[in-house]
Amino acid sequence: MRRLIIIPTYNERENVVKMIRRVMSLELGFDLLIVDDSSPDGTAGLVRDLQPEFEGRLHIVERAGKLGLGTAYIHGFKWALERGYDRIFEMDCDFSHNPDDLARLDAMLDEKDVAIGSRYSQGVNVVNWPMGRLLMSYFASKYVRMMTRMPVYDATAGFVGYRREVLDNIDFDRVQMNGYGFQIEMKYSAWKLGYNIGEVSIIFIDRTEGTSKMSGGIFGEAFFGVMKLPFRRIRRKKRE
Repeated sequence: MRRLIIIPTYNERENVVKMIRRVMSLELGFDLLIVDDSSPDGTAGLVRDLQPEFEGRLHIVERAGKLGLGTAYIHGFKWALERGYDRIFEMDCDFSHNPDDLARLDAMLDEKDVAIGSRYSQGVNVVNWPMGRLLMSYFASKYVRMMTRMPVYDATAGFVGYRREVLDNIDFDRVQMNGYGFQIEMKYSAWKLGYNIGEVSIIFIDRTEGTSKMSGGIFGEAFFGVMKLPFRRIRRKKRE
């Protein structure tokens, strides 16, 4: 079983080395792909410096400019599929997602096709967020459930594991949202294609180092993009 974690980065100098060492110490033996969008703070250089220590397990893709969260993950998904990984995980670099919870997501993939590290499946498990941001996130997921009927409590979650076949059947060329709405669209696409989604309750802790990438534009894209989802026809990727 080959497992890959994808972490997009932009100006994560304070966190990236600690995150790499933590992930590499996990018992399941995950490989790690960093997708860096030309971070001006030298994030990519720190990753390259560690590659000889974790030869064959630590990888980096450096992209020309800040191209967005969704395209970073799609690039990583294609990279993973081309190299034969069986399970692909996505998470943030800022330790808001606890790497120790990856084992729980992996265990859920024994039964489900998609495993979500969920902040809201058992109450509200978020630490150190301002109340305004917490309410925005919580009610965004409520809004997604209402608009799409998708049975997911944390639709905007960015801590997710996929079985290979799920990503192999999603047509990435038809994915329209690029910010945090991308997370919603991916889950919705998997659900509409008939895949089973499970949620693992996690505790989400806001970053203590570095700066958040959330913006009003990202929220607006997700809000209006969700309105369109029920009217779109989600098809499996065509094979050439």
